[in-house]
Amino acid sequence: MKKIGMYTARGVVSEAQTEAGNPQKIPLFDGTFTSAYRVVDFVVWGTTYTSSAPDVIGKLSKNPDGVTSQANFMRADDDNQIAWSGTDAFSDMWNGTNKIIDPDNLIVEDLYVYARSNDASGSTTLVNYLIIMEKYEITDWQGALTMARDRAQGDLP
Repeated sequence: MKKIGMYTARGVVSEAQTEAGNPQKIPLFDGTFTSAYRVVDFVVWGTTYTSSAPDVIGKLSKNPDGVTSQANFMRADDDNQIAWSGTDAFSDMWNGTNKIIDPDNLIVEDLYVYARSNDASGSTTLVNYLIIMEKYEITDWQGALTMARDRAQGDLP
């Protein structure tokens, strides 16, 4: 693999999007199997900054059909989930240490951002995200193998 650049994606995803099974899509697939991305940083934080703002969590998945409910939201046994992040709304907002990124992640197709919060008021919580990726040139067989492995992930309980 040869590193050929960096790519940054940032935006806002709502908890309501995640609950509706409609995560924020980050389009990466260029129609070939010869380029791929590796997530090197992923952070989430709420759009509201007050002492009563909800804590937020987020995950990155290579699959748009991931778990959206609070139960089993973050699953290390799901090969399509590649990064997880969380932020305490008030005290840890700029901490940046509450993240886990699978160091073996490789994305050939698209990436999906999911978000949840601990807001019990029923209001729609907006969650900011920032994703930093490295772009790599790969062989077409590496791309095809990565895509096949992504699709081989079975349904989880």
